[in-house]
Amino acid sequence: MGLLQVASSLLAPPLCAACGRSCRAEAVICTRCSRTLGAAAPILSGGPQGIDRAWSSAPHDGVARSLVGALKFRRLLPVAELMADRMHWLAPGHLLGGVVVPVPAAPPRMRSRGFDPAGELAMALAASLETDLALCLARRGRGHQVGRGRAERISRPPLIEAIAAAPRSVLLVDDVLTTGATLTSCAMALRAAGAKRVVALTFTRRL
Repeated sequence: MGLLQVASSLLAPPLCAACGRSCRAEAVICTRCSRTLGAAAPILSGGPQGIDRAWSSAPHDGVARSLVGALKFRRLLPVAELMADRMHWLAPGHLLGGVVVPVPAAPPRMRSRGFDPAGELAMALAASLETDLALCLARRGRGHQVGRGRAERISRPPLIEAIAAAPRSVLLVDDVLTTGATLTSCAMALRAAGAKRVVALTFTRRL
């Protein structure tokens, strides 16, 4: 670390992405939040329609929920690497064979944010797994799922299309699994484009 970085860290210590307390210069979250996140139990299920298996690294609450918010709404991009590392090391090995495909963002969200949270997470996970990343899906229309109730999410799923041939085995990556409507739309597009196996991996899951 250079002298300027040392001086900067002394004047303004780095803050935990989850709770806002000070933390080590090289850390994304503080020791307390790291321990709390480490105690969160992953969730494995059969998944929504079209998904062979669905796995999430933690319930959508506490530190895990705060990290999703830090990435999506505060644009703390280093959080994506922390999330991906947790997903890599905790997900059952038999689920991890395949090419990583991110759930595509709604175009208005992409333009307003200037980046795609699921895309950042997918890129970090592909790098951690040392596997390929395929950007073969696109979301059409202006609709998005955030803010909608459960019934509306299920009855009005997003329109997802394949814009390229899909890998035979897919690791479909998103930040949060809620109703599964978006994952199902993605799975349908992937299977129509040639996918035979679709496993969904998300950082959190709403219970």
